[in-house]
Amino acid sequence: MAQLNVDNWKISGIASAVPSTVVENSEYKHLNSLEKKLLIKTTGIERKHIADKTTTTSDLCEVAANRLLDKLDWDKSEIDVLVFVSQSPDYYLPATAIILQNKLGLKSSCMAFDVGLGCSGYIYGLSIVASLVNSGNLRKALLLVGDVSSSTVSEKDKSTYPLFGDAGTATAIEWSEGCGGSFNLKSDGAGFETIIIRDGGIRNKVTPSSFDVKEISAGINRCDLDLELDGLEVFNFSVTKVPKLIEETLEETKSTSEDYDYFVMHQANLLMNETIRRKLKFSKEQTPYSLKDYGNTSSASIPLTICAQLNKEMEQKENKVLMCGFGVGLSWATLSIKCSPMVCLPIITV
Repeated sequence: MAQLNVDNWKISGIASAVPSTVVENSEYKHLNSLEKKLLIKTTGIERKHIADKTTTTSDLCEVAANRLLDKLDWDKSEIDVLVFVSQSPDYYLPATAIILQNKLGLKSSCMAFDVGLGCSGYIYGLSIVASLVNSGNLRKALLLVGDVSSSTVSEKDKSTYPLFGDAGTATAIEWSEGCGGSFNLKSDGAGFETIIIRDGGIRNKVTPSSFDVKEISAGINRCDLDLELDGLEVFNFSVTKVPKLIEETLEETKSTSEDYDYFVMHQANLLMNETIRRKLKFSKEQTPYSLKDYGNTSSASIPLTICAQLNKEMEQKENKVLMCGFGVGLSWATLSIKCSPMVCLPIITV
């Protein structure tokens, strides 16, 4: 069981940045009027922010990090760790985290590396950074998390294009005696084809045929460099495995749903998330959503939701929060944490 209790760390601040371009699902030309209404009702996604062709995930994370560091008034020379979690890095190599270390003006002795995870990535990233900070020698860290998913979805694929928005986030973490959180991390690679981009890696290198657009079914046209999503399998996985993990987390932490101020889930889609919420008996007031205005922002969705919906609450008081990420991999994870008052910036538009 990958259950970790990590002491002596806290989240000091969170910032999220999104592109300025907004795409409305009500204007999506590959669905008729009835289909658009049904899509918005079931997914909860009315619009999303889309990056232009020159903007990367690291660009958005860099903006979020600089704004957050300015607000915290942190000395950049004190930052010991930078972890970048994304499925849309700048390059095949080198690691984007190392590029960001230089762009942000961090010291050369700062540890920097990438983690290639999606929907569960924020929780996994926090577990890594928290564990490093708990070692005692590393005092301050940046976790930069996000994706430009729009670069890998086909505009002619109604099963993916209306869902995904772009975002980059920054979370400041520091050593703090007596604080901490409880993680539970899981994976099941038997479901790796459930959410996949088939070409572009070492297994299936890019060839001329990688760019051939194929009609999979009515309204679903994509090439092998585009994201492929098995919606039914994702739904079944999410509404069965995720509630079990959360129940396990509640048992391990000797808590109930009523003990938490907020239950912040990965923003997959409204029908899926509401099914999970109702199963676990969390109230609507406990469960914030950012789906309506930002869509599914992959690994960025949990910190973005906190910034969009809870920034005043997180700044003004202590909150007990249960976070849960789930999806591509397949991979799923939880964090139970008592958050001290922190810097939590409103959404930054780039």
